[in-house]
Amino acid sequence: MSAQTKLVSFIFILGLIWFTSCAPPTCYSRVLELSKEIMNNLDRIHKSYRTKTCAELLPKMFLDVHNSCIKSKLRDFLYVTENLPSESCREKPRIRLLKRRVQVLYSIIVRACHRDLVFYSDDCEALETGNIRPRYTEDRLEHLIEDA
Repeated sequence: MSAQTKLVSFIFILGLIWFTSCAPPTCYSRVLELSKEIMNNLDRIHKSYRTKTCAELLPKMFLDVHNSCIKSKLRDFLYVTENLPSESCREKPRIRLLKRRVQVLYSIIVRACHRDLVFYSDDCEALETGNIRPRYTEDRLEHLIEDA
C-alpha cells in the first residue's frame, strides 16, 4: 500500500468518526443533558461565596427526568427564581443562567417531547430530597405481606 492510499484511508476513517459524532441529539438526550447542567449549576451556586446567600432562597431540587412531578417542580422553581426578594440575586449571572436553563428544560419537556418521556415514578418528595428509592405506601405494603 502506498503512502497516499494510507493517507486517504486515514482521512476517510477520521471523517467517518466525525460524521457519526455529529448526530443531532434526541429529545430525551437533550433533557438528560440539560438536567445534569442544571444540577451542576445549582451545585456551583450553593458553593460559591458570591451566590451562597441567594442559594439559600432557592428551593432544594434534585432532578429526575423519569419522575412525573418534574413539570410542576420546574414550574415552581421558575416562579421562585423570577420572584426572588433581592434584586441583586435576580441579576446575578449564575442565577440568570440557571433560570434560563430551567426555562429551556421546562419548555422542552412540556412542548417538544412530552410524549417521548417515560415516567417511572410519581414521588414528588424525591425531587426535593434526592431520595429516589421506591417507597411503598401502607396499602402496597399490606399487599406485599399478604402475598408472602
